[in-house]
Amino acid sequence: MLCARLDADPGQITKKRMKRCPECRRDYYDDSLLYCLDDGSALLEGPATADEPDTAIFDPIRSGDAVTSGQVYSTDRTAVLPTGSSDQIAMPRSRGRAWLVIPVAVVVIALVGYFGFRFLKPGGPQQINSIAVLPFENRSGNPDTDYLSDGIAESLIFRLSQLPDLKVSPVSSVVRYKGKEFDAKKIARELGVGSVMTGRLTQRGEDLTISVELIDAANNKIIWGEQYDRKMSDLLATQREIASAITQKLQLKLAGNDKGVTKKYTDNNEAYQLYLKGRFHFARRTKVDMERSIELFINATQLDPSFALAYVGIAESYTSMPSYPYMSPKAASGPAHAAIAKALALDPELPEAHTVAAMIAATDDWDYSTADREFKKAIELGPNLPITHYRYGWTYLTTVGRHEEAIAEMKRAMELEPLSVQQGSNYAAVLIYARRFDEAIEQGRKTYELDPTHVGAQNWLCHSLNAKGLYADAIAFGEKNAVNHAAGVTSLYGCLAFAYARAGQPEKALAELARVKDAAKSRYVANYWNAVIYAGLNDKNNAFSELETAFENRDWFLPRMRVDPYMDLLRDDPRFNAMVKRLNLPE
Repeated sequence: MLCARLDADPGQITKKRMKRCPECRRDYYDDSLLYCLDDGSALLEGPATADEPDTAIFDPIRSGDAVTSGQVYSTDRTAVLPTGSSDQIAMPRSRGRAWLVIPVAVVVIALVGYFGFRFLKPGGPQQINSIAVLPFENRSGNPDTDYLSDGIAESLIFRLSQLPDLKVSPVSSVVRYKGKEFDAKKIARELGVGSVMTGRLTQRGEDLTISVELIDAANNKIIWGEQYDRKMSDLLATQREIASAITQKLQLKLAGNDKGVTKKYTDNNEAYQLYLKGRFHFARRTKVDMERSIELFINATQLDPSFALAYVGIAESYTSMPSYPYMSPKAASGPAHAAIAKALALDPELPEAHTVAAMIAATDDWDYSTADREFKKAIELGPNLPITHYRYGWTYLTTVGRHEEAIAEMKRAMELEPLSVQQGSNYAAVLIYARRFDEAIEQGRKTYELDPTHVGAQNWLCHSLNAKGLYADAIAFGEKNAVNHAAGVTSLYGCLAFAYARAGQPEKALAELARVKDAAKSRYVANYWNAVIYAGLNDKNNAFSELETAFENRDWFLPRMRVDPYMDLLRDDPRFNAMVKRLNLPE
């Protein structure tokens, strides 16, 4: 407790004027104090008293209730004297010296009052409207349960992302912090958010312990913390409980609608755990993991045939497989269509379902009017889902040549998900198709620096160098990274071989073609990139032959031929416009 003793000669002080806070009704006995130390309200003069003690007590930090589980607890160390302190500001009896000390006491009192109100007022100084949910720490000692710790964080991100006024860093942006040293301020600055949520999970048989902390990154202050001791069967309810608690602590305005936080996607806990495992494997993007994700999503639907999100997972996995390519478009088409149709029938208001339906329409059906309509519906239902803005710009708008709109959608996606390597690398591709080559190189390099091992980052930085005509740079970069790519698995071989062709090294370009054609004997390869290489070699007949095969196979990149700078060497041939017309591209 901070005390100020005002000593004077006996009889000199006969009565003191009392002040009272009109809000909390707290009484003060110092004329110099203007504002309440609890709530900052202007003090009003109260009745004079003749028998008040000579000591005026100022208590900026009242002894509140003990913190219990579920309440706010704080690591903030605001510089004020705590309750119970023996420190005093005493004025000597000498009136001359008293006049020197009084101004100091007034300043100290005012500062304590201001900072006490500013930083200790219940509810915190400002509303937080952005959050990063970091991967939860798995303390079970069993890596096989990583799907639980990762899945809970992803589920919370998923739910909170549905809120209209909250910026949520998505999984692809926060996953890089898994297992690394925690620095809330640094992470918040990198992700552009005001709060960071961390968690720990321990599983022992059927017993589950989840500890959660929500940190205000501006002052590194824990504004909420809780521990949940539950059974595995309570996992779904516990996730909803955590998400709801966070929205309350962030003081979110949900406009009377919090279904994004509390919505039940399934009542079957085992099905939900299979879904989490499926998302875990899908995120790894290897062929084995993506095949495993499909298996897990199917198992989830078998346990709960009404689980719409699991059907979306099946459709998304199948739709993504041909772009690597791990599967031919024709093989993936049927299962993808069936799964997304089921998801939409079960939940017509699920934005992720409409996003994947739009992807299928654009990349598999070449039905661009349907793709546009489905993307707009997905944005209407989930305006803060970065994947929708990203896919809208990447798989539809850029393909049909609406470049400024495509760039705007990609920028919006990057605002929502600034550290997504996959998204950032394809943003470079959108800039290439828009013929903004310098910006594409800059974006490609920025993304590559985030993760030099990422396939997409490697591919599109190489392609941006080719688009600018920097063939020597593309060769150096392609050769550096090609050792990590199997023949024909990614478009990097097309980039490298095209650079060889344009740099006067046709034998090396033909060697790349031979290597890929040999691989095509045992698995699917994308003929579109073979056509790119032949175009670089000025071999138009073989280039159009490869494009014809790409059309028959419905290669993922073929619809981009109208806007692709690689195709500039073929545009003066009548066969080019004939092929474009067959692609059903809108004018």
